[in-house]
Amino acid sequence: MDNLKITTFQGYLFWENVDKNLQNLNLKLSNIREKTDLIILPEMFNSGFTMNAPDLAEPMNGKTMQWMAQTAEKFQAVVTGSLIIKEDGNYFNRLIWMRPDGTFEHYDKRHLFTLAKEQDTYTAGEDKLIVDLKGWRVRPAICYDLRFPVWLRNAPEAYDLLIVVANWPEKRSLHWRTLIPARAIENLSYVIGVNRVGHDGNEVYHSGDSTCIDPSGNVVYYKRDEEDVYTFTIYPEEVHKARRYFPFLKDADRFEIL
Repeated sequence: MDNLKITTFQGYLFWENVDKNLQNLNLKLSNIREKTDLIILPEMFNSGFTMNAPDLAEPMNGKTMQWMAQTAEKFQAVVTGSLIIKEDGNYFNRLIWMRPDGTFEHYDKRHLFTLAKEQDTYTAGEDKLIVDLKGWRVRPAICYDLRFPVWLRNAPEAYDLLIVVANWPEKRSLHWRTLIPARAIENLSYVIGVNRVGHDGNEVYHSGDSTCIDPSGNVVYYKRDEEDVYTFTIYPEEVHKARRYFPFLKDADRFEIL
């Protein structure tokens, strides 16, 4: 594992306006002035969190996928975030892990947000995703997944970094700010949560609260209420040190998700 440089985008998302969001991203990401390994965008970064999938869903070779490939190549960094994908007649809230060479992996949101009736529009994913980046094992997740520790439970040495991309409303920001450190501490892993800011088309306010927590529960990065493109470094020795001093993962219960 090498040191990993990460850039997070905590941004305002223009409601159901793909072209404007991609233009805004081009503008904001142009402020990146140093080499980065990974650029993390929020959930549904090109539209905001919407149930209007019939009008906004794209195929896997659509304009947003093309934008992600071009951006990854431009910065020579992985670009990740979720968008609405239509595939085989179903809609998915799908996170894409786009590499600079144009190859990619994907993760479909497992836990659909029933308070917004997300399950009435989208199809839930069934599979976890763990990807490698500079020796780091990275586990991506999407928003509501954060509330389900069994789904995100770290088996011994399974992942080193958990990423949660979100459109998490300010009225439940206490939960966000509590659960992210909890996931870091219990899984002895870095956890990065990237959220949006501003009001969405339903007048729901999002305060951001994007953050990075290290495996011991310490705050590496935190930003609230404003757009921010920020680059920071995470260190493998923090993972090794936490797991050496606190070898809790080997004592964890073993179970299977049915």
